[in-house]
Amino acid sequence: MTRTAVIAGQGALAPAVIAALDDPLVYALDGFAPDGVDAQPFRLERLVPFLDSLLDQGVSRVVFAGAIRRPRLDPELFDSRTAQLVPRIMMAMQSGDDGALRAVLDVFQEHGLTIASVAEVAPGLIPAEGVLAGEPSAADRRDAARAALILATLGPLDVGQGAVVAQGQCLAIETLPGTEAMLDFAARHAGLRPNPNGAKGVFFKAPKPGQDMRIDLPTLGPDSVIQAAQAGLAGIAWQAGGVILLDRAEAIRRADAAGLFLWAMPHSGI
Repeated sequence: MTRTAVIAGQGALAPAVIAALDDPLVYALDGFAPDGVDAQPFRLERLVPFLDSLLDQGVSRVVFAGAIRRPRLDPELFDSRTAQLVPRIMMAMQSGDDGALRAVLDVFQEHGLTIASVAEVAPGLIPAEGVLAGEPSAADRRDAARAALILATLGPLDVGQGAVVAQGQCLAIETLPGTEAMLDFAARHAGLRPNPNGAKGVFFKAPKPGQDMRIDLPTLGPDSVIQAAQAGLAGIAWQAGGVILLDRAEAIRRADAAGLFLWAMPHSGI
């Protein structure tokens, strides 16, 4: 029997993944447990003993679910074996969050643990290609394709996983402040659209090119729909098979109520 441990990050994804699993062990970085989740804390300074404890409990598979921020490390708390990993992880961190995450995943795997993706353990959270609500216009589809191209081009810079495009013009890029800040920025600059009566714009999400699909997938949910509506956009599009949609039924209900489309678009953008 495969025993699974969930590394729970902040946000609504961890509870959804936990609900899809049969009696998982749940852990979170000390101080970063998501609300409403009973997670056992662990510290990165004692990563190797933590991995040993997982193996001792029969864990063979680990799922990362939710936003994980870099904790402040206390040099005095490192055990000798974890301390040996510090130069390697610090070097990886210089290449951005993706590099740091890959380095941590490598350590888990080197200890005999398999890293499972959300798609493996909770496939219902990742919509396949298709329109889930409303109907994007031809102009909306062009804006979504433009946003996909922008994100694909920015991918090597490890900037973000979202963009807002209206009438072919990029109104906002998701950066460290996150999706809500990006959509608020787009709302405040909606007047920059060339034609005030033209296409309202599209919020698009996708994984970064070359992203490890086992961790840090972009996530949408009912709150995303409300935020897109408040930004005055026509709808939300995302890369099919590469984005998590939380509480699908409620997201669709809110989109229908607000007159927004929800579209899991093919990777080609066609």
